Amino acid sequence: MSSAHERLERAIDARRERVNDAIVERLPIQRPERLYEASRYLLDAGGKRLRPTVLLLAAEAVAGVEPFAEEYDCFGEDGVDMMAAAVSIEIIQSFTLIHDDIMDDDDLRRGVPSVHRQYDTETAILAGDTLYSKAFENMLDTDAPADREVRALDELATTCTEICEGQALDVEFEGRSDVSPDEYLEMVEFKTAVLYAAAASIPATLLGAEPSTVEALHDYGLDAGRAFQIQDDLLDLTTPSEVLGKQRGSDLIEGKRTIITLHARDHGVDVDGLVGDDAEAVTDADIRAAVERLEAAGSIDYASELAGDLVTSAKGRLETLPPGQARDHLAGIADYLVEREF
Repeated sequence: MSSAHERLERAIDARRERVNDAIVERLPIQRPERLYEASRYLLDAGGKRLRPTVLLLAAEAVAGVEPFAEEYDCFGEDGVDMMAAAVSIEIIQSFTLIHDDIMDDDDLRRGVPSVHRQYDTETAILAGDTLYSKAFENMLDTDAPADREVRALDELATTCTEICEGQALDVEFEGRSDVSPDEYLEMVEFKTAVLYAAAASIPATLLGAEPSTVEALHDYGLDAGRAFQIQDDLLDLTTPSEVLGKQRGSDLIEGKRTIITLHARDHGVDVDGLVGDDAEAVTDADIRAAVERLEAAGSIDYASELAGDLVTSAKGRLETLPPGQARDHLAGIADYLVEREF
């Protein structure tokens, strides 16, 4: 492991610990206990906390300060509670995972039973709704000047709407055989990338940065987020279930359209016939055989190269920021999103 990679890992770990502490403080278990236990369940199960880490690093990069030079709960000359914004972003992520697992009827998430399996579907829906509301409560608790806080709330609301639109497109695409790569990338932008874009740009908004800086960070998040989702699609095929925390090849089994299967379809592969649709009957051998066909079509390499191009674009967006460790770490996270193995 290179020294730069080790520094990035330490930077992520240090901020993850602070975010975890803030989640416990800002989302306490209270009455009714079952609701809040379900709301906290996936948050307590772990997670890399990449989105709130991006938010905290973007704040440091915009301010041009050294890492941890300022307290996150009283950041900048206006004393903005940047940690409240970071927790808001992570809570939105958890809300989307809970509802996504219900829609896909997935059994596992982060190596533990999904919320609707651990509790029940009704409680899981309510837990997701609670997290959605709590995210806005936290974004309203940043103590930023009112006009900036309103703009941050507007971006968060728009982001949540787009996530729902992306999820709706994802569901629609399962029943279509004519999905184009451009449609897929639009779906990925809405379903996944916009939350990275919000994480990167909201701190700039809260700190009163120039509109060009806000836009550059937003575009950084979009490019990095698209790359993240493409890497997720690759990992779904190539990573063992015990490492992935869910069934390997679940996207294939559920008939989800990905940039990999769209490329394969356009190169003569019968993607709908790669595996059966009975999750319990599909074996690791079936998945391995499907991956071999996708590799032979060049689809795995195509997706990997596309993700790499998006990362290059994302890092280029950061040139508008002052040089420093925080900017370097943001560039490193973009690389990490396509180099990670789970």
